[in-house]
Amino acid sequence: MTTTAPSLTHSPARPDRQLLMDRSVPGRRGVRMPDLDTPPQPLPDASLLRDDLPLPELSQPEVVRYFTRLSQLNYSIDTQFYPLGSCTMKYNPKINDQAAMLPGMAGLHPLAPAEAAQGALKLMYRLQSYLCEVAGMSAASLAPMAGAQGELSGVLMVRAYHQARGDARRKVMLIPDSAHGTNPASAAMGGFTVTAIPSDSRGNMDLAALRKAAGPDLAGLMITLPSTLGLFDGGILEICDIVHRAGGLVYGDGANMNALLGQAKLGRLGFDVIHSNLHKTFSTPHGGGGPGAGPVIAGQTLTPYLPAPVVERQTAHGKETYRLATPPQSIGKVGAFHGNFGVLVRAYAYIRALGGEGLRQASQDAVLNANYLQARLRDAYDLAYDRLCMHEVVLSAERQKKQGVKGLDVAKRLLDYGYHAPTMYFPLIVDEALMIEPTESESKETLDAFAEAMLAIAGEAQETPELVRGAPHTTAVSRLDEARAARQPDLRWKAKA
Repeated sequence: MTTTAPSLTHSPARPDRQLLMDRSVPGRRGVRMPDLDTPPQPLPDASLLRDDLPLPELSQPEVVRYFTRLSQLNYSIDTQFYPLGSCTMKYNPKINDQAAMLPGMAGLHPLAPAEAAQGALKLMYRLQSYLCEVAGMSAASLAPMAGAQGELSGVLMVRAYHQARGDARRKVMLIPDSAHGTNPASAAMGGFTVTAIPSDSRGNMDLAALRKAAGPDLAGLMITLPSTLGLFDGGILEICDIVHRAGGLVYGDGANMNALLGQAKLGRLGFDVIHSNLHKTFSTPHGGGGPGAGPVIAGQTLTPYLPAPVVERQTAHGKETYRLATPPQSIGKVGAFHGNFGVLVRAYAYIRALGGEGLRQASQDAVLNANYLQARLRDAYDLAYDRLCMHEVVLSAERQKKQGVKGLDVAKRLLDYGYHAPTMYFPLIVDEALMIEPTESESKETLDAFAEAMLAIAGEAQETPELVRGAPHTTAVSRLDEARAARQPDLRWKAKA
């Protein structure tokens, strides 16, 4: 397979590429409103009115074409490969979206009485059970509405456990240096002091550093398995044992569950509580800020502290009924109502459709795809750790940096080849990191085409580095000053002088 460099010529200026405001023509209308059939109402006080809002004047076709073209500029998993590491941007069956939009699901009011919502409650109860089976744990709450909220819930459960035992001295939360950035933030929000534990030469947690840090003030450890390095820590049993012998608890960030379905149960490895990103692993289109769901799943030690509500099943006179309940020592509510119900429906449909064997196959394929890309790209890019990876592979553009091309440049050049950039500069402990997660839903042909593009860019970095440094060349918007955009955002349209 050969990948040729895209053309660098820009398309000529065209009216259909103007901003909406710049297309405005005085007097042009898209719709003509009928005469009022009610008496006109007085306007508010003049101090509340403004006359400096120049709305565009356009016909309907111009407005439709403008917004349709904007939608086509969006990058989507439905149109192309999305190798964004640590986020699991995989294809999700559309039938699961349809299930979530069924009138009985989408139209059910969150304040409906339990007797009018038995089907929804039964679905939630079953989903709780499925997540417990996947994780090897005792009970689950579906209430958290994002992964970070699931993290915070788990941290608060750990805090409540120690407080209930009168052990107020436990204020330290240990977190690996390869952790997701939300982990230390969640721990700090929960009132803990964060201590980082370094990685060893193979990307595993440094056990000697862990033993030294696991003192009488230890509340717990927050760890992601597989790690953000895309690696399974072979010392995980000993890690959990060290924390438990010191009187702490182990929290698992379940963001990378795509690698473990049917392969390993975190509860049996020694974890006390985890969260699961349903929008990453269990079939909700991920990206754009939501929606999400981060159910928290606990072992027996922390089950009483789960956030409310949880769904309970009751049997009376041979009939099963379901109700919302609050665990005896619950940390309370973490959001309105019962969580993001539409996301829960999608997850339920996904699990039921695949079954145990299907979920296991999904993880096997995800791990296979990541190792295939590692094998194809290892000679052109540096490996953060030269060992088999799990569901994602972390490359380093350190070699290209010596040729004058940074990881950011490689990512921007990928846009010219039609691919979304991978996660850049994360994990923070890997110089010039490029974190790639191919997921299980991509074909070998797609992976080969992506690998050829990455290999072509590595060749360009060596032969014509200025070409890569100037990328992207063919996108609608060229390279932005991202630091300036963050510090001095331009949030409103201004007419040309």
